[in-house]
Amino acid sequence: MSGASFETAERPTRAFVLHPDLASGRTRRAPEHALAEAIALAQALPAIEVVGGEVVRLRDPHPGHLFGTGKLAELDARLEADEIELVLVDGPVTPVQQRNLEKDWGVKLLDRTGLILEIFADRARTREGVLQVELAALSYQRTRLVRAWTHLERQRGGFGFVGGPGETQIEADRRAIDDQMIRLRRQLERVVRTRTLHRAARAKVPYPIVALVGYTNAGKSTLFNRLTGAEVLAKDMLFATLDPTMRAIRLPGPVSEGGGRKVILSDTVGFISDLPTELVAAFRATLEEVLSADLILHVRDIAHPETAAQSADVTAILSSLGVEDDVPVLEVWNKIDLLDREAGDALRATDARREDVIAVSALTGEGLPALIAAVEARLGSALDAPRSDEVLVLDYANGRARAWLHEAGVVSDEDLTGEAAHLTVRWTARQKAAFEAMQAPDPAEAED
Repeated sequence: MSGASFETAERPTRAFVLHPDLASGRTRRAPEHALAEAIALAQALPAIEVVGGEVVRLRDPHPGHLFGTGKLAELDARLEADEIELVLVDGPVTPVQQRNLEKDWGVKLLDRTGLILEIFADRARTREGVLQVELAALSYQRTRLVRAWTHLERQRGGFGFVGGPGETQIEADRRAIDDQMIRLRRQLERVVRTRTLHRAARAKVPYPIVALVGYTNAGKSTLFNRLTGAEVLAKDMLFATLDPTMRAIRLPGPVSEGGGRKVILSDTVGFISDLPTELVAAFRATLEEVLSADLILHVRDIAHPETAAQSADVTAILSSLGVEDDVPVLEVWNKIDLLDREAGDALRATDARREDVIAVSALTGEGLPALIAAVEARLGSALDAPRSDEVLVLDYANGRARAWLHEAGVVSDEDLTGEAAHLTVRWTARQKAAFEAMQAPDPAEAED
């Protein structure tokens, strides 16, 4: 096959997806479903047109070419006939295998990690998200050094994996990468300091945090929009949401002390199987809302044929992120509108029996009142016990602290007849810690 140039192409790059099904490393996932997910990943990039895909069953990967000689020739003929310009391999590909396959087939090639990095590069919007993606991509690509890195200095949306320039000297490439990584780390240090201040400010807010987590495309953003009235991008697309979004809402739950509980709802990036380790580390900071959540809503696409495997992947990633076991988790079985009547009825029966499961359709609104009631109940259980009673003496000038305590709903009695306000509060250890954080000096002022 002859090589193709993508630098000036105005049409999408024609891509073909391969899922290697290794006999020695088969997982709980069906290879056909894994291929479908890989194709959906590729379709999440607007610059790519997926022409087709194939499951390739392998006894063992060839060290130099991944595929055997016969399969190489068969795929070569198919790629040439379909005028394929980019091959996406749904799995790890070594630098040697990538170089040899690109040379033999005359195409560009991305493995699963490279594809996910490319999608994250296309989706990142916040400053930290962009920097984290760039750093993760450079860390990944530094070990490969297959093509030139002059594009690192360009102002462009991606990293040029799909449409980059040709070969240059490896040592010059390595220096360019190292210099860029040093610059990115310095910029990230400044961004992280800013996030620390924002996190300290959030700690002073007397509202619990409810974090939405789940496999990518499970419907988290649609549910988030339903509950908050926001307009977060919600599409039938993998990784439609990358940067976390937070909104304060008041639950329309039981009327208590002036209304339902006010909470902060957080929409997060979707998880996926075989998430690149570079990205797990890089995006840990953007998942801090999950680490500090009072309640986690695990949103599942219950209509997906591999919903159980997806759920296991989410649980594993939460564990790797360090989410504490004592943080309550409520499973939200979403997309029940996509099930047939018999399956939907069976699911609703399961919902009725289990306290940790709520079946909903974020699209139609079915089950949302029950979900809101469950969130209210879970937060009540998490935040109301155990509680301790204390008497606080506050200067009348400290109206901010008094307002915080009343907003948090922890004041059981207040005496304003003396020279200072005496407030009897009944609160949890978490609420007490948040109040003390609110009373602490502002870190920004301390730095000044």
